[in-house]
Amino acid sequence: MEIVSSLPLYAVIIPIIGALLLVFIAEEKDNIRNPLALLTSLLTAVIVIFIIQQVFRGSILSYKLLQILPGLDFTLRVDPLGALFGGLASVLWVFTVLYSIGYMSFGHNRRRFFIFFLLSLSVTMGIAFSANLFTLYLFYELLTLATYPLVIHEGKEKDHKAGLRYIIYSFSGAGLVLFALFATFGFAGSLDFAQGGILSEAARTAPLALSIIFACYLLGFGVKAAIMPLHSWLPSAMVAPTPVSALLHAVAVVKSGVFGILRVMYSVYGTDVMSELNLGVYVIVLISFTIILASIIALRQDFLKRRLAYSTISQLGYITLGGALLTQLGLTGGLLHIVNHALLKITLFFCAGAIITMTGKERISELNGVGRRMPLTMLAFTIGSIGMVGILPINGFISKWYLLAGSLEAQMPVIIAILITSAILNAAYFFPIVIAAFFKKGDFTPAKTVEAPLSMLLPITVLAVVCIVFGVKLDLTVPFVGDVVSYLF
Repeated sequence: MEIVSSLPLYAVIIPIIGALLLVFIAEEKDNIRNPLALLTSLLTAVIVIFIIQQVFRGSILSYKLLQILPGLDFTLRVDPLGALFGGLASVLWVFTVLYSIGYMSFGHNRRRFFIFFLLSLSVTMGIAFSANLFTLYLFYELLTLATYPLVIHEGKEKDHKAGLRYIIYSFSGAGLVLFALFATFGFAGSLDFAQGGILSEAARTAPLALSIIFACYLLGFGVKAAIMPLHSWLPSAMVAPTPVSALLHAVAVVKSGVFGILRVMYSVYGTDVMSELNLGVYVIVLISFTIILASIIALRQDFLKRRLAYSTISQLGYITLGGALLTQLGLTGGLLHIVNHALLKITLFFCAGAIITMTGKERISELNGVGRRMPLTMLAFTIGSIGMVGILPINGFISKWYLLAGSLEAQMPVIIAILITSAILNAAYFFPIVIAAFFKKGDFTPAKTVEAPLSMLLPITVLAVVCIVFGVKLDLTVPFVGDVVSYLF
């Protein structure tokens, strides 16, 4: 049942209001700015939770903002897929803002940081709750503009170079999406997302054209999804503050790219057209290459954040791979990994940020014995590493289990070999960090007080516990993801 509701609009507007209020708060007024930023993100998350409750009870929430032309509307609409992405992003944003309060106490330009942090939240909600390709495209472009100041936050030459690369890659990808958008409108006369897609008629008359259009979508959204060889902006963007890195890798930017690809596959083309044109196979080949090569490159990285960056590139491939299998089990694994990867990767980046902030060490080769100095942080890092490999009882196991099952359902056993190889490579680049931290001698001594500010340590420990809980209590995630899969199929 579709109902008109202003709740999706509130989820987009409230962060903008919070950002505007921050403009009038002086740089040195941390005691006012920080609680306001946290309250804004918390209020947004509460609204999104209300939205999720209604959506998973069978309602579709929509709100039309503006009609540009017949069939071209600027509209918000929340279906189960949008609710999953929006809910995940809004809740994790609260943890990221809390973490940022501690992290940015060591930094500068804090007011500007939190202004664009909240604007990025608004745009991400817009992406999640877009009713059609036109609305999604507008917010997708705005996400680049909102996150660019965060990437170049430190203001050094290397930051501006990384920011320029980010802008060039992102706008180039968006240009491909724009071309595909116009072509889709020409064939379908509509850009609205729909169950089963909107291009079934065109598939019979112009299969080659639809294949080319799909390639534009895949490459366009694939820039932010960091599909190789469109990925190089992501490792270079690690010059940004760690909360921004966590934002880029776990919550907003890269997940927006993956979300866009899933939208195109299931809400624009539909499984029947994807299968008829054999498009899923082409995606699987490209993504399999990305998964393995990114993991191999990660092995060679000594900078901790860069190793995590290449891990992200590989792990994002799992999500797209699950969708490209075009099976219910495969899509279940992909959607579960949206949730599980977000929790695991944001935990790992929070740990990396705490280590770098408190010890000044950025290289993995310098972290021997850091477990003595920061035992809770490294314990959380260990949990995240185990989850990334896909070992019980951490939550990463269940999404990879469904991906394996989906590969068999799709009669593609070669995917099993790819997933197992990737898991071995994950262990090869994560576990040496853990072993060095706890079992090798270094210059670190136990902390005289707490190992990190509480506002940093609290999100780290809570999220690490959530990763364990979600790995043990599967009823907290699997049934909801199952509802999303049922809706899309």
